[in-house]
Amino acid sequence: MSALAGCSTLDGVTPESEPELASPRSPPSEPADTTARLRATAGTVQPSEDAAIETWLYNDEFPGPELRLTEGEVVEVELTNDLRDETTIHWHGVPLSNGMDGVPNVTQDPIESGGSFAYKFRAEPAGTFFYHSHVGLQLDRGLLGPLVIEEAEPHIEYDREYTVVLDDYLDGEPQPLSDTDSNGGMGGGMGGGPGGMGGMMDDRRPDYAGLLVNGRLPENPPSFAVQEGERVRFRFVNASSATAFEVRVAGHPLTVTHADGRPVEPVTADSFVFGSGERYDAIVDAENPGTWELRAAALDGNEPPAIAVLAYEGETEQSPTAPSSPGQQLSYSDLRALSPLEGIDGEPDRTFDLTLSASRESTEWLIDGQAYPNADPFTIREGDHVRIRLENHSPVLHPMHLHGHFFQAGDAVKDTVLVPGHMGEVTFDFVADNPGSWLFHCHNLYHLEAGMARVMEYVE
Repeated sequence: MSALAGCSTLDGVTPESEPELASPRSPPSEPADTTARLRATAGTVQPSEDAAIETWLYNDEFPGPELRLTEGEVVEVELTNDLRDETTIHWHGVPLSNGMDGVPNVTQDPIESGGSFAYKFRAEPAGTFFYHSHVGLQLDRGLLGPLVIEEAEPHIEYDREYTVVLDDYLDGEPQPLSDTDSNGGMGGGMGGGPGGMGGMMDDRRPDYAGLLVNGRLPENPPSFAVQEGERVRFRFVNASSATAFEVRVAGHPLTVTHADGRPVEPVTADSFVFGSGERYDAIVDAENPGTWELRAAALDGNEPPAIAVLAYEGETEQSPTAPSSPGQQLSYSDLRALSPLEGIDGEPDRTFDLTLSASRESTEWLIDGQAYPNADPFTIREGDHVRIRLENHSPVLHPMHLHGHFFQAGDAVKDTVLVPGHMGEVTFDFVADNPGSWLFHCHNLYHLEAGMARVMEYVE
């Protein structure tokens, strides 16, 4: 079921008809080219024949319906809240105007039960994104869906494409770390206690009932049909709440072409790792007929890998061949942005040296010793070149996401970056070109809920 009810078709725009693009800090004033309606409501998810839960969904679909837009058009999405709780939508990775960003009590008042809100923004830049609730632990109930903005002129050629949404499957109601700890604290980040979710909750993530590809457990895998000789574009979205995945396709290398929606010089690897909130686009050359596994394994969990099937048309149906070894794994240092950020040459105007850590006295997760929302904002000014240095004083990785901006880490342009555990370090730079108050946080949902967030606040 499509959520799009367009005022025009989604056939793409030619260079001659492409509209003049406004700055992302300017809300579009013209009428929407395309409209969509989403309804957040209770419903049933059945990821396999033997598994089903009552949870929360967009338009009774899981994942939510794919929103596919054309670069540069104006879209208006009306969200109706039929849940018992407040909710919002965040358009992850899209640098839209501040009031449309969907962070409760920062960029908008949360949408009350029975209420609605119209999000309006320009679909730019092109890329692979996703949308999800930004209230509490609602993402782990299933309130998420893919968002694809098609480029007017792709820098790669391909014959067909698939969107691959990876997620972790919770077979009960999510609970905050503070409700599942029974030891009076996290013991410097290594404690935890029993949860009420069919398993144990530690300081990193729940013990999930399984891992999903496009809403399906491994015993009910989706199948991606290909023909020999095709170039197939896969848009990988890590929409999980707390899982970093290692992804590979048996019998086929992956040519990575985009990171977090931004185009990179194509680079070939056998596998890649990405954390919650990250996205990679990759080309698979269908030159090895057969039936093959696409496998996504959790780095930090005991669940069986999520599975999909790459099936060549015309081949006899057979059990898919599993990947052998990870082989050459992609690293951030392999990524070269085709359009590096401008304005980050030379010394920064503002530098933040920040630590990521777990509290020794509570279940809180901290940025520079403070837990959100009782944390000081980081103040920046429009036009600043801002540098953020992150040092991870905890043993677990943290996927750190900045709203409203792209940043440059090394030679890659991204909006989410994995910071390794055990004193791992990451430095990134961005230009303060989108005024407002923007959340910066760990995209492990349970760390965010436990305080690992700050607000980047523009000041005069």
